[in-house]
This record gives sequence, structure tokens and C-alpha cells, in this order.
Amino acid sequence: MTSKWVFYKLNTHIPSWVSSLLSPFKTQTYQNPVSESSKFVLNDVDISSLLAICGREGYLHLGSSIHGSIVKNFELFDSRNWNDNRDIMFVWNSLLSMYFKCGEVSDAVKLFDHMPDKDTISWNTMISGFLRNGNFDLGFRFFKQMRESGVYRFDKATLTTILSACDGLEFCSLNKMIHGLVFLNGFEREITVGNALITSYFKCGCCSLGRKVFDEMLERNVITWTAVISGLVKNELNQNSLELFTEMRRGAVNPNSLTYLSSIMACSGLQAVRDGRQIHGLVWKLGMQSDLCIESALMDMYSKCGIVDDAWRIFKTAEELDEVSLTVILVAFAQNGFEEEAIQIFLRMVKSGIEIDPNSVSAVLGVFGVDTSLGLGQQIHSLIIKKNFIYNPFVNNGLVNMYSKCGDLVESIKVFYRMPQRNSVSWNSMIAAFARHGDGFRALEMYEEMRREGVCPTDVTFLSLLHACSHVGLVERGMEFLESMARDHNLSPRTEHYACVVDMLGRAGFLNVAKSFIEGLPERHGVLLWQALLGASSIHGDSEMGKYASDQLFLAAPESPAPYVLMANIYSSEGKWKERAYTIKRMKQMGVTKEVGISWIEIENKVNSFVVGDRVHPQADIIYWVLSGLLRLMKDEGYVPDKRYILYYLDTDGKDT
Repeated sequence: MTSKWVFYKLNTHIPSWVSSLLSPFKTQTYQNPVSESSKFVLNDVDISSLLAICGREGYLHLGSSIHGSIVKNFELFDSRNWNDNRDIMFVWNSLLSMYFKCGEVSDAVKLFDHMPDKDTISWNTMISGFLRNGNFDLGFRFFKQMRESGVYRFDKATLTTILSACDGLEFCSLNKMIHGLVFLNGFEREITVGNALITSYFKCGCCSLGRKVFDEMLERNVITWTAVISGLVKNELNQNSLELFTEMRRGAVNPNSLTYLSSIMACSGLQAVRDGRQIHGLVWKLGMQSDLCIESALMDMYSKCGIVDDAWRIFKTAEELDEVSLTVILVAFAQNGFEEEAIQIFLRMVKSGIEIDPNSVSAVLGVFGVDTSLGLGQQIHSLIIKKNFIYNPFVNNGLVNMYSKCGDLVESIKVFYRMPQRNSVSWNSMIAAFARHGDGFRALEMYEEMRREGVCPTDVTFLSLLHACSHVGLVERGMEFLESMARDHNLSPRTEHYACVVDMLGRAGFLNVAKSFIEGLPERHGVLLWQALLGASSIHGDSEMGKYASDQLFLAAPESPAPYVLMANIYSSEGKWKERAYTIKRMKQMGVTKEVGISWIEIENKVNSFVVGDRVHPQADIIYWVLSGLLRLMKDEGYVPDKRYILYYLDTDGKDT
């Protein structure tokens, strides 16, 4: 019997592209036009290809119709009528695969149970189908039944299928069991099995075992090398990954685009811009620079290294852009202080109809500050609700920070308590929000609530707590928090924590204690500590302590304007005008300029910013006219300007300079 199958009455459910596909196989047996248009003759390869298309495109109706025709013509599909049943098994297995790919797991199980015959491919299809649909228990159970049957011997496809599903720490033991089966059944020399073992070990976090498999392999191809290089990167072993990439380039196996992609990611993790530039040159030479993934990785690498100009150059010259590359450049701007540019990129994505994901939303929320439009933040919040990102903890954390930084603490609290899930970052954001708004006692209450919820604090938590204690004068409580970090939570204080302690002691008037605290630290922590002490000296008008702190700050950061400005304020408060004038003169001689202070107000979703003596604003004349009127009214009520902290001075002609 020849391997041809006859199908009737399929044309009513066949997509148009199928009709053209089947047209070469139409028979001319019948003269009746209806019969002629509804009868097709296909061989086993054709029908298997058709079923593969049905599975890939989700044409379940067509696939099940073909299955129905097979059932109606069962005598043509009975393996007992065949000398070699490989062709018919090819069709049965294609049906199994089609049902799994269309998500009809129960139909696949029924078909498998009623198949007149089975082979290793049939079992592999079942195992793969269950694992692909996330049903790991049934997938592994079928593998166990296959081994215990004694009839069907698993092959390398079975092993690679199971290994591909071992993704996560919980699969490490299973991975070792499969590794044992590999040796017991003589598959240790199969390169595809070795590659699958390497990949699965790294996915499970068993890096040393993955590397051991690699070292013991007698034959390696580009997939082998790439599996180890990418696996090391995913486990943050970037230096090892880069060293192996260098070793690979010295050998006979040439890297592919995925290998280069992983090596660029390693450079990004290490912030190794020199190595990154060399790899950039290699991908350019090989013509891979226009690959979307490589372009995005290069942009990420340059932005992580702080070279935003190069990241932007790649972005501008890209032949094609997608949501990933746009998100990468958005994050690049956000992480390097280009807040306005990050917002403009995000708005461009929205206006262009590019798919917005939680990563891009989280990134843009992170750039919001006191001078950013609250109205724009509220619009992004509306977009988050429409996109159903409201259940994403990273997005919610971004909203908490955005509202608190833009001055709306009430809305920040609402977002926090509506969150379906809260992690340590969520609690840290809320504690920081209260501390930022000067409500130190509420910040401490939030910490106690966090502890009752069983959430472990991080070093960021204690930074916010120390900041809160500083502003409400709870010195003893703050020192308890500092001691608790190492004693109870095994957290090492950073320079920022010590600076908060100095600020806390100084604000409370314990300047000598703050000085002794700095000098008693095991190592010098630099600028932040002396700046905190100088700031506290400025608050209390202590020129002696301020002079000591500023001298230390001059040594640590000679380009910083802080010691000049704060010392000038201290001298002003004490009426020491000669010392104040000398400080300002020295500041000018050193070429140090004070960072301009900015005031801002948001009106109708537009942020208006102002600096001292600003005439750039388009409504400057009206603003100054209103201010002069207000100043007259204030003076009439008894207001006297405090000129002690004004840093400009008058020349001999009495003009401002």
C-alpha cells in the first residue's frame, strides 16, 4: 500500500492559504464538481507538515478536522496493514504535537492512550508537551513510566527536553539525577546532551557543575562555549565570563552573535568600558552592529559605564528600534542624571504607539523629583491603570516615590496601602517618604509596622530611619538603630549612614560629640561626614567648629563650594564681616562657583523654575511687578529682610557684583 491519505469535506473550514497549499494534490477521479472540490490526496510528509503548521499557527479546528478524517478512514492508518510503520507513526506523532501546541492537553492524552502503536518520539512528544505547558509533575511522571516500561528506550532528545525544563534552584537535584542517567546510558559523548547539561546547571545556579561538564567535554561547538559564557553572566560571574570569551577567541571555534551579546553584558556588569569598546569594534567588523539585541546591550554597557554620549550615538544611528532599545536608552538617561531626556524618550514611546512595559514605566518614575510635573506623574499613573501594571510591585514602588518626591504624601500613602504585594523596597519607599516630608515619628511607626509584617530591613531602611531621627531630634533612638544594623541584622553601615549620625548629633547641638564620632571611625570616610559637621556648625553658628570642618573639607574636596558658602553663612551670623569677605574672595580666587539654587512652582501641569535675578521667564516683568507689590505690603506689616546669608557683596560704587 502506498502512503497516501484521502480527505473529504475539509474545504468549509480550511483557511485560504491551505487551499493554495493543497491545490497540487487535488484528484481528478470524480466528474462531479462538488466531489472534485472536496477531495484531496496527501502523502505522510505533506500531512505531517500541514499538522505542524496547524500547531504553530493555532489552527485547532483544521487540525482536529484532519484527525476526524483519520478516524473515519482508520483502515488506512492501521499499522498492522504496513510493513514499515514509521510513516504512519510520523502522522500520529504530528497529531500529538499539534494538540499540545494548541493547548489541548486533554485531547493529546486521549489520543496517546488510543494510539494503536507508540515509539520513543511519541513519549518524547508527551513529555515535551507537558513541560512546555508548565505541567512538570506529569512530564516527569511520563518520563518515569517510559523508563519503567522496559519497551521504550529514551534517547538524547528525551534528555535534552527534560534538561531544558530544569530552570530554577529547585531543579538542581533533578539535574544531577539526569546527569547520572547520561553516564549510565552512554550519552556523555553526545554534544547536544552536554550543551543541555551546561545550560540547565547554570539555570539552577550550579555554576561549578556546569563548568565541570564543559571542562570534561571532548568536543565543543559554538553552542557549548556560548552556554558557559552566557551562564556565567546570568550568575553575575562577569569576570569569569569575559576570561572564557577571550580563551574562546584564541581557539578554533568562532563566536556567534549570542556569544558577543553575552560578552557585552559581562562588560556592562563589570563596567569594563575598555573591553566593551574592543568587543564593539569586533561586532562592527563582523557586521553584527545592526542586530537589535547587540545594539541594546551596547547602549546598556555604555550607560552603565557613564558614557551616555556613546549610548545615544548608537541609538540615533540604529536602523530599527523596538521597545527594548527605547527602554535601555530611557534607563541610561535616568541613571545618569538626564531626567528631562528620559521623560521625553518615554513620551516619544507613548506617542509612537510603542508597547510600554513595566520596566520602562518603573524607569521613568524613578526620574521624578521636586522639580518634575506632578500632573505628568498622574497621567503616567492613569496609563499604569489602563495597562494593568498596578499589580507590579516595582511600578507601585515607583509611584510611592514619585508622589512623595512631587509633594503629594497623601497619594503616596494611598498607593502604598492599595498594593497587593509589598516587599522591602515598598516599605523603604514609604519610610523615606515620611522622613522626606519631615514626619519622623510616622516614619518610625512605619518601621514598627514593617517589622510586625515580618519584612527584614535593609541598609536603605536604616538610612531613612537615621534621617528621620535627625530631623526630630531622637539622638538615642538613632544611635540604637546604628548599633542594631550590625548586631541584629548583619548589615555594615556605609558612609551615608555615618553622615546621617553626624548630622543627627550636630542638629541636636552635640558638635563635639559629632567631631569625636568622626575621629573615632576605623577609616576615613571623607566628604559627606565633614560636610554634615560643617552644616550642623552653620545651623548653630559655631565658627570655631565650622573652621575645623571646612579645613578638613578643603583637603577632601577642594573643588566643592560647600565649605565656602557655609563658612560665609557662619561668619555672617556672628557679624564677622571681614572673615566673611575673605572667604568669598578666596572662593572666587579658587574658581569655585556656588551651585545655583532653583525655586519652582507647577501651574496647569507646567513646571516654572526660577533662579536669583532671573529675567529669562517670559512673564518676568509681571512676576517682578507682583513681587514688588507684595514686598511693600510685607514691610508695611513690619517685615525686615535678613541679609546675613546673602552671598553677593557691594563694590565701592555700591553696585551689586
